[in-house]
Amino acid sequence: MIHSSSSLRWALLASALCIPTVVQADDAQEIAELRKSATKMQKMMEQMQQRIAQLESKQKQQTAELAQAKKSAPVVASLPPQPVLKSESPTLEKEPTLPPQLLGKKAPVTYRRTFNDHQVPMSRPLDYTLDPDYNGYFSVPNTPIVMKLNAKPRVDATYDNRNTGAPSRFIPAKFPLRGDSDFGGGGQFNMNANGTQLIADVRAPSEAGNFRFYYQNDFFGSDTGDMSYRLQHIYGQYYGLKVGYTTSAWENGDVWPDTVDYEGPNAVIFARRAVAQFTHALNDSWNATVGVEKPDFYVDADQKLASLPDFAFNTRWEDEKWGHIQISSILRDIGARDASGEDFHDFGWGLNAGFNLNLGESDSVQFLGVYGEGVGGMGNDTSFLNSDGGFSSNGNFEALPYWSLMGAWTHHWNDRFRSSLVYGHVNLDPASGMGPDFYATSNYGAANVIWQLGDRWSLGLEGLYGFKEAVSGRNSDNIFRFQMGMVYSLFD
Repeated sequence: MIHSSSSLRWALLASALCIPTVVQADDAQEIAELRKSATKMQKMMEQMQQRIAQLESKQKQQTAELAQAKKSAPVVASLPPQPVLKSESPTLEKEPTLPPQLLGKKAPVTYRRTFNDHQVPMSRPLDYTLDPDYNGYFSVPNTPIVMKLNAKPRVDATYDNRNTGAPSRFIPAKFPLRGDSDFGGGGQFNMNANGTQLIADVRAPSEAGNFRFYYQNDFFGSDTGDMSYRLQHIYGQYYGLKVGYTTSAWENGDVWPDTVDYEGPNAVIFARRAVAQFTHALNDSWNATVGVEKPDFYVDADQKLASLPDFAFNTRWEDEKWGHIQISSILRDIGARDASGEDFHDFGWGLNAGFNLNLGESDSVQFLGVYGEGVGGMGNDTSFLNSDGGFSSNGNFEALPYWSLMGAWTHHWNDRFRSSLVYGHVNLDPASGMGPDFYATSNYGAANVIWQLGDRWSLGLEGLYGFKEAVSGRNSDNIFRFQMGMVYSLFD
């Protein structure tokens, strides 16, 4: 027993002596593992800091590039922001994307924003536009197309000192002559909304080619009825090629004066027809257009004949500060068949020169001079007559000589008020077989004050003067009109 007890004591003593050694070894191993873990965590932190630095550097670079792009762009107009599309799952949301940006280049021609705007429907060379901000346009989803649907409701109230022959319009060619049964009649009041317009303008400004589709109508389809549909423009344009129904290349839409009268001066060119035109820009200021167009002429005969299309040309210089000059020409075949069935043809031609000249910030002048033979049917007044060709008393068919002059001056009193003075004279030389009471000459005058009530709302007051004389010397006497017009454009 004593031996056993002694052995037990020695065994216990040895175990006690070994415990500190074992504990000390375990602590060292744990410390080593902690140090190893700390080293790994330190490396992970360094990697995370490097990644954060890279992301911050990339973000700064993108911000600088975006700022430089905005600064270098000629004109930048963003479409209205698109709503963020959310999925059905509340945890999934698509990244918001920036709306496409429209880069417009302002046309160097002066945009005068007249009461009856003839400038917007005209096509422009290169990627020029009158409205580089694309006000009122909206994007078509998943396409490069932008579109503006516009309406211009309008009302005109007029008072004439006698019968004008067309109560809702002011057309000297329609004035009754002294001695006619409908001459005189005393003062006459009229009110109409026929000048109301509906417009669709479709473009793709982010694509090459300056694509455009344009549509416009008003409601002057009848001289006697109200709100009769009339197509004014419908055409497509791409890379300088324009096809459809619109203004002839012989007309200058930028030279129309600022009248309240919707019809406009007697002496301007008004030619709407089927066309195929091509415009080439020589540089930023010079361009030229050639057109093959429908031979839409008016002859004093039983039937008109067209063996060739009309060929129209123009060249123009334009500058935002000074204005523009356009010189145009037209060549045409004027044909007719008489009562016996015999065919006749004559050569028609015309030249016109027009300009708008800016005289400082407040004043501008417009001028148009026209001369030719067989072109009266494109005059704003004589287009209501058989004024392109007729038969002489000896049976010869003739293209009728025509000339006209128009001058106008516009003064801006301030940002809200402006006034214009306008004068036009037309002279037509009819064939001797066309009768003594056929149209020979007319005069037109206008003076107005236009109040720009808002950016899109205008009110105008105008006095008009008209006079017509026939070959025989009979005339219409002086006819005066007082007119008040109001027009509102929804999105211009």
